[in-house]
Amino acid sequence: MEPKIVKKDVNKEFYIEERCFIIDSSDPSDSLMSVAIARVEPGVTTAFHYLEGIDERHLIISGRGIMEIGDLQPQNVKSGDVVYIPEGTKQRITNTGSEDLLFYCICTPPFDEKCYHNWNEKEI
Repeated sequence: MEPKIVKKDVNKEFYIEERCFIIDSSDPSDSLMSVAIARVEPGVTTAFHYLEGIDERHLIISGRGIMEIGDLQPQNVKSGDVVYIPEGTKQRITNTGSEDLLFYCICTPPFDEKCYHNWNEKEI
């Protein structure tokens, strides 16, 4: 790994069907993890989904919400909370505040779009 700083570029924010906005802050040469910032608008609930073969962590930056993961009871989350989501586990988050809910999405191994699946499509 080479020392470097990856600057956040708000002009690269894009909307995804999950019902949130993403800024990818990853270094493409990092084979161990990826980092993105997710933004969920007030009153919005993201789609239930799971990541195949990728463990994910959400580090809440600002705002508040309700996190649903697997079979756990829905829980309130706020700035500073860390959510651990094992691969293959259904998840979604609702912004319950009046401001945007922002959180880092840290994936190991790095996020790959092919690993993202809508929960309703999961074969049981």
